[in-house]
Amino acid sequence: MSASQDLGLPEALERAARALASHADEIRPANGDPAALLESLSGAGAGEVLAWLLANEPAAGEELAATWADHGGRGARTVLSLDAESLPKDGRKRLRRAQHRLRSRGVASLETGPVAVVATLPKVDDRIEFARISSIDPRGARAVYLVESNPGGGARLFAVVFDDARGILECEVFETTRSNARRFLRDVARREPIPTVDVSTEVARALVDRAARAQSPERALPRAFSEWRSRLVERDAEVVLPGQEVREALGEDLPAGALDRAVSLILDGQVGPWPPPPETLQPIAEEIGKLRDRRIIVSGSARREQVESLLDDALTASFGAEFAALSAHRFEETAYLKWKGGDEEDARACLAAADAFRDSAPTENPVARAMLRVVLAPMLKQLDVNESDEDAPEQEQESLLVEP
Repeated sequence: MSASQDLGLPEALERAARALASHADEIRPANGDPAALLESLSGAGAGEVLAWLLANEPAAGEELAATWADHGGRGARTVLSLDAESLPKDGRKRLRRAQHRLRSRGVASLETGPVAVVATLPKVDDRIEFARISSIDPRGARAVYLVESNPGGGARLFAVVFDDARGILECEVFETTRSNARRFLRDVARREPIPTVDVSTEVARALVDRAARAQSPERALPRAFSEWRSRLVERDAEVVLPGQEVREALGEDLPAGALDRAVSLILDGQVGPWPPPPETLQPIAEEIGKLRDRRIIVSGSARREQVESLLDDALTASFGAEFAALSAHRFEETAYLKWKGGDEEDARACLAAADAFRDSAPTENPVARAMLRVVLAPMLKQLDVNESDEDAPEQEQESLLVEP
């Protein structure tokens, strides 16, 4: 984000919380209050947060530096401790201004002696809100964990499993202490094989709302979701979903070979395969069964041609405009998880896959073909022509919901 698009301090701190995951639990409860933020962060943490803002949101960084400088004590020392030369030009100028004002007032050294701290009770209305989302499982489901203040004290934790095609699958609500809620989300972050990443509560609610609007009228919503729906959905059109954010961050210029990497992610079982609806797969399975049961003996190459022709028909039937758009969305959301996990190569591969679903016919999309091959692997194996059947992972549907 350029300096010309600087956010206000609360919004900039939310961006910092997403970027500095290790400090998110200290940043978010402060609700944009510089004094509360300074109290919640360690000395090193305060420096990291201020440096990140000055580098990425210079105007907000300067506002925080000025407030902390006026605060005196540890706030002033934090401002003076930063190395201006390590920052981009705009942030460097703003930090130097704040440091100059401090020195002009006679604050010219970084005393490390004890600082008097007056213990105060936490504010009664000190609200907390933070959330994490999981990656998408092989069937297309994912989990969101959302924590908010409980008016009766402590915290309220929502755990929702949803699918962008099937809607809301599970919903649980728990009341606990704030520290237990934070500890639970830290444990969830390390859970394998479905990792999670921090998002803003607005993004978490927007994703849940998107899935809820896909709920079939014939399938009842979980009771807990119906009761708490007003706390679980966000319909602000301005909310940027994770897939959009990673697009903006990594750009549209994707490297050669990214699509091949996406195919590998599918065949290796690292992503997807996110099968089409059962009603779409059933006719395909029947055609494979007919091909298997034919008594005519043909060569291996002829049988492979028959299977590829069958797959072409299946691709056209399976990846129509609606399901192709859903697949593109899932790949973009997966790109965000990869990006946040530090794997830009796989993130770009997922973005390339999303582009393929939007720009290519199903029969010309190698990612769609790989997904269908993995889904149909057990049946194709009977035809003895699926070269990837030994590596194709078996897909089982288990609950993603982790309970505290």
